[in-house]
Amino acid sequence: MSSPLKLEPLFHIGPAAITSPVLVTWAIMIALGFFAYFATRRLSLEPSRAQAALEAVVGAIDTQIADTMQADPAPYRALIGTILIFVLIANWSSLIPGVEPPTAHVETDAALALIVLCATIAYGVRAQGIIGYLRTFAEPSWVMIPLNLVEQLTRTFSLIVRLFGNIMSGVFVIGIILSLAGFLVPIPLMALDLLTGAVQAYIFAILACVFIGAAIGERKASSKAPTMEHDTP
Repeated sequence: MSSPLKLEPLFHIGPAAITSPVLVTWAIMIALGFFAYFATRRLSLEPSRAQAALEAVVGAIDTQIADTMQADPAPYRALIGTILIFVLIANWSSLIPGVEPPTAHVETDAALALIVLCATIAYGVRAQGIIGYLRTFAEPSWVMIPLNLVEQLTRTFSLIVRLFGNIMSGVFVIGIILSLAGFLVPIPLMALDLLTGAVQAYIFAILACVFIGAAIGERKASSKAPTMEHDTP
């Protein structure tokens, strides 16, 4: 098994080297795109079993977003839902013979964490304005600006390390046991890998909610203040 830190390109498109994680990522994106198209093209007020199951999944995602962020889930559903489903399928792709999950490579995890970072900044600016968002780095005092900036970077780095370490280690352990013990022994570990992949996808999505919720939190607090003052006798 090759090192997850060293990738050999499969082919090139112009100057861009296309590696195995990129190819698997494209395949997952295309598969999810087709699934989304065919699953939503015939929605009805009287849902079929498939539509009811899909609505249950969307409802569960909305509930988690609302509980974590204490906000209307609609503006964040597409981002958080897509991250959750993509990371879940990417983690579980290790069960396909000959396929290494793209999340077992640090480049994919870094790209996902960068998406979360950019979304956190974008939602924070949209909720509070550029000046208001920048002021959050000076809380509770301007002395905290360097520490708050470092925190923004370190929590993004923690997303990368957490997902990469857990998925990569699972792939290595199953690969080593498979090479030593044959095909039947690793089956319990593969079941554990399914659970680990689901848990890591959930944690990644929830942390994205936490980071975005923290970025928009000040506006929610300030928007509630006038109501509280009005209700006070």
